[in-house]
Amino acid sequence: MKLQILGCSGGIGRGLRTTSMLLDEDILIDAGTGVGDLTLEALCRIDHVFLTHSHLDHVTSLPFLLDTAGPLRDGPITVYALQETIATLQAHLFNWKLWPDFTQIPDTESPWLHFQPIALGETVLLNGRKITPLPALHVVPTVGYLLDSGQASLAFSGDTIACQDFWDVLNQVKNLRYLLIETSFINAENGIAFAARHYYPELLAENLPKLKQPAEIYITHMGPSEQDEIMAEIHAAVSGTRPMKLAHGQQFEF
Repeated sequence: MKLQILGCSGGIGRGLRTTSMLLDEDILIDAGTGVGDLTLEALCRIDHVFLTHSHLDHVTSLPFLLDTAGPLRDGPITVYALQETIATLQAHLFNWKLWPDFTQIPDTESPWLHFQPIALGETVLLNGRKITPLPALHVVPTVGYLLDSGQASLAFSGDTIACQDFWDVLNQVKNLRYLLIETSFINAENGIAFAARHYYPELLAENLPKLKQPAEIYITHMGPSEQDEIMAEIHAAVSGTRPMKLAHGQQFEF
């Protein structure tokens, strides 16, 4: 399996893209602004989209992907998400007011969009690739994802604050190689972090020792103006390992 980071920023600006990752050529993990950098041909090869949650920075490119690639495809794009996330998208995005309902276009028999509900711990198997929703805690229902090739695994936290169940599940993954985990705010903004249910460096440092499996750790979803400060505070607080900054365009093979 090959994972390309299309976007990993907590905001936008020149060179910054919000959360989106391309798995091989046919699967998106979240659909932030980075999806817009793909070619038309690459967009048309996407068959599956796995969403962590409904927030705009993680779904903003989904309407444009469907509108662009839908007419050029032979079948629908399948969007996997929690039932609560699907309900939010249907009520507030694909509602004919903000954007068309692509589950009805061109008709209900041959739509461009198909929603597939997922549940925690239930693995989706796609051509030998295992994708499993992981526990997470955010202000809306959310999941992370475990991507397992059979030889090695990569875990993605999604947007979350400290979640014991997340660490308990990861400690059962014997082939874990990479962990991509969010840290959105600096320590001085811990009040905002708690309210918005995001990590900050000191809280991350308290929780990383809960991971008993060896893994390379990468930090994602940092505020655009605070990336250097967040990483400096992480390195000052974390002992025993040195998390790295996730980069736009970075690739992982596992």
